Amino acid sequence: MLNFVLLVVGFVMLVKGADWFVEGAASLAARFGIPQLVIGLTIVAMGTSMPEAAVSITAALKGNAGITIGNVVGSNIMNVLVILGITAVITNVAIQKSTLKVEIPFMLFVTAALVVMGLTGNEIRFIEGVVLWALFLVYLAYLFHLSRTGVEEDEPAHAPMSIAKCLLAIVVGGVIVVLGSDFAVDGATGIARMIGLSERFIGLTIVALGTSLPELVTSVTAARRGNAGIAIGNIVGSNLFNILFVTGTTALITPVVFESAFVIDALVAIAAGVLLWLGTFRTKELRRPVGILMLLGYAAYFVYLLA
Repeated sequence: MLNFVLLVVGFVMLVKGADWFVEGAASLAARFGIPQLVIGLTIVAMGTSMPEAAVSITAALKGNAGITIGNVVGSNIMNVLVILGITAVITNVAIQKSTLKVEIPFMLFVTAALVVMGLTGNEIRFIEGVVLWALFLVYLAYLFHLSRTGVEEDEPAHAPMSIAKCLLAIVVGGVIVVLGSDFAVDGATGIARMIGLSERFIGLTIVALGTSLPELVTSVTAARRGNAGIAIGNIVGSNLFNILFVTGTTALITPVVFESAFVIDALVAIAAGVLLWLGTFRTKELRRPVGILMLLGYAAYFVYLLA
């Protein structure tokens, strides 16, 4: 019974927390004249990636850095194919020109760079962690430039809250989303064990989805509220944050094991990014047919994992 309660409470917290988080971020963008795309690529993306960061960095500190690549690459695949797939099935999501021209190509570049780094010695070493962090700083500089020059905005105008209320909504909403994710994963895992599902199945499905629940709920909430920049920026920014900050920081602490099997997973992550780009560059929207194709792609990948 406790597991069911945890599951329900977790999902309620996710929905409400995401609502506050997105409202606070959108109002902050409106008050300072910052494009919502920039807010999505920074505050929202980093906030929803905190579970992945916490898991990877804590594992490194405990001497288990080998899970970092699986955590990062697996989350990135799920973010694009499942999170954006589900979001697109629910509602069409507009995509900015800068996302098509710069952010998605940069995401593909850093994913490919991760593969190259991993293939040279089967681990991500300290010097490669420095390179990832340097790319992260370049990315932050680009975002600063984007916030200064501005990008086209299709989102409706918002009546901004006070700065204090914006920050409170972002912090409280983010904390509730992360805690709700923990509760939902604990409850779902407990239920799965009760009905006899294997540990491997639980790890590949419930736990993997659980660490991406903040991105899922935030992206769907943002898209439904008309904050397209936040919805897409959340996912692209989260993927970049996962590779550059999470992997880079972990590598600065200890070498990160890159098993040969991760090459296929990283290639799937690249293919997912290519699908996102090809599916949106003509229409400037992520629409339901592409969303369905993304979900089918993840289903095929999941079958491969079970093989």
